[in-house]
Amino acid sequence: MMFEPVSAVRAYERVVEQIEQAVLSGRLRPGERLPSERELMAQFGVSRSTIREALRVLQSDGLVRSRAGDPRGPEVLGASPAALRKSLDRLARAESLGLAELVQFRMILEGSAYRLAAELRTESDLDELEAALAAMSDSDQPEFSSADVAFHDIVARASRNSLIVVCAKVVRGVVLDLIEGKLENTADRAALMRASVAHHTEVLNAVRDGDGPLAERLARRALYDHYAEYVPAEDRVVLRHLLDL
Repeated sequence: MMFEPVSAVRAYERVVEQIEQAVLSGRLRPGERLPSERELMAQFGVSRSTIREALRVLQSDGLVRSRAGDPRGPEVLGASPAALRKSLDRLARAESLGLAELVQFRMILEGSAYRLAAELRTESDLDELEAALAAMSDSDQPEFSSADVAFHDIVARASRNSLIVVCAKVVRGVVLDLIEGKLENTADRAALMRASVAHHTEVLNAVRDGDGPLAERLARRALYDHYAEYVPAEDRVVLRHLLDL
């Protein structure tokens, strides 16, 4: 494996880019080792501190695992949901993304997940959904919120798509962080909880009946009703376009 020399200005970023590309293209495979620091310094034409900074970034991003004093060099890691989740979380929290875009993406993603779940769910999935709904019906805060999250996670897993599982978890977490405390601060917490249970009951029935289009519409409408008031009025049009698909 040979790398090209890089410029001295923010050189560690160019080092990271080349190693990332080597991993993504398959020229470096999971389990293989990068050259030693000394060899990397020679190939890239940079200092030891630059190489170490690049390795720190690569390790933070989950692309390599480096152990101090290991003479074999950093180990290349395979793609993992944890690494994807970290990258998506960083992107979703970027200031360039507004709440309208995040809610819109969640409507698209969760609507699709619910539709797939209705068509692909197993009896085991239905049992888990029923258990989560029962926990929501019988719980107070914070147990209610935990059961609600569990319900959404089960639906995502029932879609049989690991990318949906990861993306849904990240975007849901970011949106909830941006709109913190709706349930805790509402004037009628019990009414909001009852409405949520009623919605999840409709979803469960649609999933049990295999009615994908209905499950998708229910998911999108519930998200719109829950979050639209927090989105500036001029931006809500991007959400309304998804309601009647």
